[in-house]
Amino acid sequence: MRGATHAKWAACAVTVALVATACGGGGDSGGGGDGSGIVGSSWGDPQNPLEPANTNEVQGGKVLDMLFRGLMRYDPKTGEAKNMVAEKIDTKDSQNFTVKIKKGWKFSNGEAVTAKSFVDAWNYGAHLKNNQKNAYFFGYIEGYEDVHPEKGDAKADTLSGLKVVDDTTFTVKLTQKFSTWPKTLGYPAFAPLPKAFYADHDAWLAKPVGNGPYTVDSYAKGSKMSLRKWEGYKGPDKARNGGVDLKVYTDNNTAYTDLMAGNLDLVDDVPASQLKNAKSDLGDRYINTPAGIIQTLAFPFYDSKWSKPGMEKVRQGLSMAINRDQITETIFQQTRTPATDWTSPVLGKDGGYKAGLCGDACKYDAAKAKKLVEDGGGIPGGTLKITYNADTGSHKEWVDAVCNSINNSLGQDKACVANPVGTFADFRSQASQQKLDGAWRAGWQMDYPLIQNFLQPLYYTDAPSNDGKWSDKKFDDLVDKANAETDTAKAVSTFQDAEKVLAEQMAVIPLWYQNGSAGYSDRVSDVALNQFSVPVYNEIKVS
Repeated sequence: MRGATHAKWAACAVTVALVATACGGGGDSGGGGDGSGIVGSSWGDPQNPLEPANTNEVQGGKVLDMLFRGLMRYDPKTGEAKNMVAEKIDTKDSQNFTVKIKKGWKFSNGEAVTAKSFVDAWNYGAHLKNNQKNAYFFGYIEGYEDVHPEKGDAKADTLSGLKVVDDTTFTVKLTQKFSTWPKTLGYPAFAPLPKAFYADHDAWLAKPVGNGPYTVDSYAKGSKMSLRKWEGYKGPDKARNGGVDLKVYTDNNTAYTDLMAGNLDLVDDVPASQLKNAKSDLGDRYINTPAGIIQTLAFPFYDSKWSKPGMEKVRQGLSMAINRDQITETIFQQTRTPATDWTSPVLGKDGGYKAGLCGDACKYDAAKAKKLVEDGGGIPGGTLKITYNADTGSHKEWVDAVCNSINNSLGQDKACVANPVGTFADFRSQASQQKLDGAWRAGWQMDYPLIQNFLQPLYYTDAPSNDGKWSDKKFDDLVDKANAETDTAKAVSTFQDAEKVLAEQMAVIPLWYQNGSAGYSDRVSDVALNQFSVPVYNEIKVS
């Protein structure tokens, strides 16, 4: 998943018109420490309707994390994948798996969670006709090419690699060895679905039903989603509050202002313009913690002007023209770290993070940058246009700074210009439909803490999050080889070899690793961000 958060001007008066109780208190309920208080948290409208296999951005992901529990769940503090609905996942060859689920789990409508709940959901997510953005997550399961062929109609309705054994057991056959496959199963695309999802799909989309600690009470797109604690939840991570009101903001500065005014409990994306004030404003209620997020600049390889031989020099030159140290220091107040590879430090050395892998191409050198761009034939059209969404994530500030750095390095006032798009949803739609020219910001928030997740979904040929349509056979072959490796250390090393191909081609420009930054009111406590930079909502207490 990838993206950012909130968005533009929506002062309290406007919010009142849209959200009945947005002002005059953080939430709808008074709290009082009895576990019934409601947390008021900033939010942005998700790109797509909320379906587990069709949500691959941050805002929708936050909701799915409250509504669903899958076979695995990532520890909020360490990121370690641990069994949740799964009792155990066994394999003898890293290719054939037997999944045993725990008894007693239910959806909030009372339906039991069974092996079939998972198998049916995965078949739905994989099938071509359902057009799910996360379909490729099922690509390793045998039969995927028949239910989701690259061209033409589907030849089968279900994945041949999935078999229901009994109510609590199913088997999975992959097309190749994938030793770390069970660790991917905490991603929401693998969530189970109830029968109601298929029986009345539109009704389910209007008010999704899951098996997690919260239920949807109401949703007004563009305004607010109200989630409430599900008293029948049997999992070990019950909600410690009465619910969460996710309030849509179109400007994270407004959200921060509402937090300071006591109109909001939680802002999980402190705007860049407030980072210098956040510590003094909030004290211990300011959170600045590492997260599995990297910001990059992507290019339109579907445009021959950017994919022709020699353009790698231009991209490398542009990378060297960006003064990452200066930008992260002056704009982000040390909540970002200049990137020197394509992963994240939260993976750790053993998990695949390798500082300096990018080499000189990620070091600021204006003279070399200018020469490389000239040697490569120059920027197509003479100007690099960087597109970003203006509603969330303080992107204007850093995109302007990146352009200034490029212009200064190349000695041209218009070598780089910023191109804002109003909303995150519109921006993502244009990027995913290959409608952007020039470059665009392409932040990536990991789906699960594996190096594979920082590479394959983004750069493998025709991977659904490969919006720029970059393709390199050597890279693909190395990723395939790494996935087949049962020795974790060898797999990581092979993935890093694939990363070196990214460096040679500068498929995208790595900019910086992003910390999670949040602030909260004195009305709530036990607030934390997980390694995905998402608030651990169920742990929050309301006083």
